[in-house]
Amino acid sequence: MNRTNQPLTPLESTQQALDFIQSDTLSSDQLALLNQLTVDGFRQHVNPGFLEYRKSVTSGGGYAAVEWRATSLNTLADTRGNEYIDCLGGYGIFSVGHCNPTVIDAVEHQLHKQPLHSQELLDPLRALLAQALAGLAPGELNYCFFGNSGTESVEAALKLAKAYQAPQGKFSFIAANGAFHGKSLGSLSATAKPVFREPFQPLVPGFHHVDFGDIRAMRAKVAECEARGEGIAAVILEPIQGEGGVILPPEDYLPAVRALCDEIGALLILDEVQTGMGRTGKMFACEHYGVEPDILCLAKALGGGVMPISATIASKRIFSVLFDNPFLHTTTFGGNPMACAAALATINVLLRDDLAAQAQHKGDYLLKGLKECAKRYPQIITEARGMGFLQALEFCDNETGYAFASEMFRRGILVAGTLNNARTVRIEPPLTLTLAQCDQVLEQVEKVLEQLSPSSGKGATSQASPSLIH
Repeated sequence: MNRTNQPLTPLESTQQALDFIQSDTLSSDQLALLNQLTVDGFRQHVNPGFLEYRKSVTSGGGYAAVEWRATSLNTLADTRGNEYIDCLGGYGIFSVGHCNPTVIDAVEHQLHKQPLHSQELLDPLRALLAQALAGLAPGELNYCFFGNSGTESVEAALKLAKAYQAPQGKFSFIAANGAFHGKSLGSLSATAKPVFREPFQPLVPGFHHVDFGDIRAMRAKVAECEARGEGIAAVILEPIQGEGGVILPPEDYLPAVRALCDEIGALLILDEVQTGMGRTGKMFACEHYGVEPDILCLAKALGGGVMPISATIASKRIFSVLFDNPFLHTTTFGGNPMACAAALATINVLLRDDLAAQAQHKGDYLLKGLKECAKRYPQIITEARGMGFLQALEFCDNETGYAFASEMFRRGILVAGTLNNARTVRIEPPLTLTLAQCDQVLEQVEKVLEQLSPSSGKGATSQASPSLIH
């Protein structure tokens, strides 16, 4: 509001926003104003539901934590000066940490050179990024389509599969129960959670779901479809289900799915939007199982936590359906110069610092500690599981999981439940998380579990605050 208590004009409000953006530091009064403007903006113009969902909002909305800036690769601060160790990682986007200097430098240089492409001349960074990804991706995956999000990468994969398989009369897909592939209409058809699907029925026809990890169920579904003349165009899976609760498949599952796809002439689409780019201890999770997909979906961490970008990678055999008319599937902003600069820098950092190996080593260390905690508190936590730095704690019920995540927040550690499984709290830090920070996390996990334990008689009532920035 201005001095006359009238709403700011769009010019005044945008200038106010620019003042915030262009300030490295703000006074306590300015930070309080930014905090209030953010809460009011969400309530009145974004979606008030987010204020109910966020654990950082107190009862009645009297206080909400508002992000202000990254304070290191692995920590961030709110507008009240509280610092948090990030064990959520933006649901997997911060693999190389917050504001990684190599990624920031690449984007800043490209920003001053040319932020977006003309759409007419050939853009060099798209070619260079596609070449780099072709060198990284398993097998014969060597052609890339770039979008802006994981959902877009899945949409491109589904359309590629349809275009390739249509001449064979194959139009159907098999996905998994518990799957999360996005929320646009095509990707939502592969996603399994009813609450996301029901308001938007009917979805794209031809999608079938079977239990994840059960190859016999998949074979039975294939037989059922073929018995009525319904050909399977592709099977789409996450190598490890992320939003479904960090669910690891049996060791022989993905190889068996690959063999089944080869047997029936179906394509295998692996959605590595969350598991890719070093997250699980290898560059791609499918490498743990020795499986090469026909189409690979990437996003989240590909942009280094700085720019949104996704990639759909396929072999020449499959991607060639777009050769005659490359405009069959396009996007204005996909593969733009700044996003490609970020992705190229991200790949460079991942390889230079061997972050996949770091995720494996430090992930094993953290997971061992979490499993030990789980053994000490079996009455409230049923399992600690994961691979690399994609981990989860499963609690006895939704309420306990929520209470755990809320109390960890109050102690300066960001974790969160998964979208498809509220009992499961995800732990997905930057791959740059240090062993010392792993110890800090484990220390707080132990304290929160002790507090939540029925034998303690304390309950989740602590008013501990995140650590103040010094």
